[in-house]
Amino acid sequence: MGKNKVMDFFSALGRSLLMPIAALAACGIVLGLTSALMKAQVQAAAPFLQQELLYFIISTLNKVAGVVFTLIPVLFAISISFGMAREEKEIAAFAGFIGYYTFLVASSCMIQSGFMNFGALKISTILGVETLDMGAVAGIVTGVVTAALHNRYHKITFPVAVSFYGGKRFVAIVVILAMAAVGLAAPFVWSPVSMAIDGMGGLISATGLAGVFGYGFLERLLIPTGLHHVLNGIFRTTSIGGVYEGVEGCLNIFLQFIDKVDISQLKPFTVFLGQGKMPMMMFGLPAAALAIYRTSPPEKKAKVKALMIAGVAASIVSGITEPLEFSFMFIAPPLYLFHALMGGLSFMLMSAFNVIIGNTGGGLIDFLIWGVFQPGSHWYWVLITGPFFSAAYYYVFKWYLSRKQLSIDVSDEEPEQETKGGSLDEKQHILASRIIEGLGGRENIVVVNNCLTRLRVDLKDMALVNDELLKKTGAMGFVRPSDVHIQVIYGPKVEGIASHVREVLKY
Repeated sequence: MGKNKVMDFFSALGRSLLMPIAALAACGIVLGLTSALMKAQVQAAAPFLQQELLYFIISTLNKVAGVVFTLIPVLFAISISFGMAREEKEIAAFAGFIGYYTFLVASSCMIQSGFMNFGALKISTILGVETLDMGAVAGIVTGVVTAALHNRYHKITFPVAVSFYGGKRFVAIVVILAMAAVGLAAPFVWSPVSMAIDGMGGLISATGLAGVFGYGFLERLLIPTGLHHVLNGIFRTTSIGGVYEGVEGCLNIFLQFIDKVDISQLKPFTVFLGQGKMPMMMFGLPAAALAIYRTSPPEKKAKVKALMIAGVAASIVSGITEPLEFSFMFIAPPLYLFHALMGGLSFMLMSAFNVIIGNTGGGLIDFLIWGVFQPGSHWYWVLITGPFFSAAYYYVFKWYLSRKQLSIDVSDEEPEQETKGGSLDEKQHILASRIIEGLGGRENIVVVNNCLTRLRVDLKDMALVNDELLKKTGAMGFVRPSDVHIQVIYGPKVEGIASHVREVLKY
């Protein structure tokens, strides 16, 4: 049970971190596009961009997108509180913001108390408060503490005389008290903790290409568990991913300095970002999909083709790879190990060839905006190495699948969402009802959440889950990180599926 609780915790944390990271990635695209349009050489080639109103709109979007990256700690505090709360999530999110601000004020009070000399600590003005700057770590700590207190106390009842302060209202009270205590203690404990974190980041940096390979390999290897979001979040927002002029985290550094310094200065930080995925996502996996299709039995080819086309489109355009990865992950684990090794090699080669392409996606959108449109990014190495990844993936997948006589598992029946007849709402309602049935019925479902590609469900009894029924609704694979939590892979369409499942569960 202890192992299950640990896996549940990190799974929920990873899911919660994904919300702000996804928002940052979207803002990064806006920032990258507007930055490119504001460059002197681009404006010289397209003089209409210098028109006063148009330039004002572009520069405003640029500044608005850029300021989001200064809000990462508070975004983490709110999103983790929301994501890890089991019920009444909006109350937890509200308490998360209150808790974070309480932490800032309490830390400020301790620093200004004169009890000790805190001059060695990093002090910044955050949300109008001059206080201890712990970066994203403060937001993560706040979110975890708030969610834990919310889950424990949001249904507490008091005697009639003070009943008004029970339940949801008590959550804010207990969070304020707890985060005030954390804030007062933080200036005393942060110095050794930050030194340990910085030391770890320095160690990773010192390992050079081997460290980059290890990161890329581990990032792919963790995908079946969903814990890659935790790994990515740590590198992207804390000093483990690097520190530059006081800014921590490789993603923060890249997006805050892309227009302020020569792009070559950002190379040590982009090695952990989207560039490392591009040869693997844009060339390797599509070739693997072709091999999977060509080795499929004739009776399966039509359905495999449709599945592979959808997966390839998601991988190339937006860098979402799970629909393809889960198609072979369980039927051919050695192929997934090969894929993880190639992921590490992809990261390592982009670093070795001095590629400087940032943001979080590994698809065509980020390749164009942060590569082709950015002078000095050395984007052409992606196109040079890509065909070698295509060849390696194609021949290895074709050889292994043919030798083992394996083919991916596709349902013999049409997915329920393709049912003919009825309005769109009726089809979605039927699909959601079938998914609920496949999960063991509404009585078996505790909480329904989702990330970019997975329906994440807490259950009472895993034995009641019907995998075959879920496959008929379009599920591509399943991950069971614990006895009471299942992740059902639906791909990019999962957002709508989760929404409809939650809607049906209300009635």
